[in-house]
Amino acid sequence: MSALAVNNLRVRLGTREVLAGVNCELQKGEFVLLAGRNGAGKSTLLRAMLGALVPDSGSVTLHSRALAAWQPLERAREMAFVPQSVDTPFEFTGRELVTMGRHAHRGRGQLLERADERAITQALLAADAMAFAEQPVTTLSGGEQRRIAVARALATEAPLLLLDEPTNNLDLEHALQLVAMLARFAAAGRGVLVASHDLNLFAQHCTRVVLLHEGRTFADGPPREVLSSANMVTVFGVQSAPPSGFFPREFRL
Repeated sequence: MSALAVNNLRVRLGTREVLAGVNCELQKGEFVLLAGRNGAGKSTLLRAMLGALVPDSGSVTLHSRALAAWQPLERAREMAFVPQSVDTPFEFTGRELVTMGRHAHRGRGQLLERADERAITQALLAADAMAFAEQPVTTLSGGEQRRIAVARALATEAPLLLLDEPTNNLDLEHALQLVAMLARFAAAGRGVLVASHDLNLFAQHCTRVVLLHEGRTFADGPPREVLSSANMVTVFGVQSAPPSGFFPREFRL
């Protein structure tokens, strides 16, 4: 039984039908890569899966229950999200932003408990963000802000993680650390769905790849099958072949 399931989802933005009948699912213990061209509808699909966007037709279910039937705080305890862009106009410190990840577990005005403090510390350590946690986020680099955003999602301790281009602005070391961490989470039983253009980075670690093309689910399955040469031509318009020169190279931590 899928933890999160999308059935024949259709979304129209303005005059354009961005999603024209998408089907996909996420189970606990899976590490899924969501890929496709710019404008394929990856971010739109994530927003619909989170309940931030109401589809024109089709359905999204969370633990076999219609997403619309869940209260916002209930959903927040089940699904955590890292958005594609990080915009923080106020002088919050990194720790204060990560602390907001505990909102779903605390009533308004309730003080943090030991479990909350532990979750915040563990999230900052996992994202390698402890060194700048007390600094205003407006003073941080793009990569540092990205790591704070990841830590905020981790602090929710939600069983499902959805991430939109999470390696944006990350240097090579921290991008590799992030992918390894997400793979560990999936191996430990959490469901991880990542929308990314970096096929080389994620495909060697994920358990499944979902390709979006022309508003539909074009392919869904193991990385070696879905990221075939034929599919690369159809979906991305590029030829794929073994490396013929110095690049690409395989990087490891």
